[in-house]
Amino acid sequence: MALDNEIYQTFKSAFENRCFKLLIQAYQTSLTSKVIQLDWDENDISSELHEYIKLNPLRSKWKVSSNVEAHLPTDIPKIKGFSATFPRIDFRLTSFISTFEYEYFFEAKNLKEKDSALKRRYIETGINNFISGKYKDGSIVGYLVEGAPSKTVVGINKLLNKDSRNTESLSLKPNALHGDYYESEHIAVGTLKHFILNFTSN
Repeated sequence: MALDNEIYQTFKSAFENRCFKLLIQAYQTSLTSKVIQLDWDENDISSELHEYIKLNPLRSKWKVSSNVEAHLPTDIPKIKGFSATFPRIDFRLTSFISTFEYEYFFEAKNLKEKDSALKRRYIETGINNFISGKYKDGSIVGYLVEGAPSKTVVGINKLLNKDSRNTESLSLKPNALHGDYYESEHIAVGTLKHFILNFTSN
């Protein structure tokens, strides 16, 4: 049993890294194509990135399926209209490796350096949804459509500090795939990973 768990965790980590690679390559392709506009809603950006994920040959090679606005079933009474109450997350990527099925999720939020409401939303419907367990096995993606990544993260951290959550601040970490990669630590879930995708230079 311990060996099965060890194998599962090894494959799970490998799958997570593949998901990161697909996301970042989609982001890089979007910068080259110059299609994404700074006034787009986050769902518009997610839809465009998802198209690039689908077109990536690595996705087929790795046998990864993906979809946007995925339902996350919860244990609720099955009465008329129940499916409309399911929480939704922006990206769901899945794959079977050996006999195990792996799922990974990305929750995306638009961000602007000088928009406190968007930064507050990043915390309340991004970070908090992972901490509460509403979202699992995933990362948060910030679509920066105005300002600088580092200053925007400073603003998020100020709001966390204001809420007496300074131990949950986002910290810049080295990442081979992406420069604007951050991690935050939370008692309930451990490390939460954040990718800030900067579209302002597009």
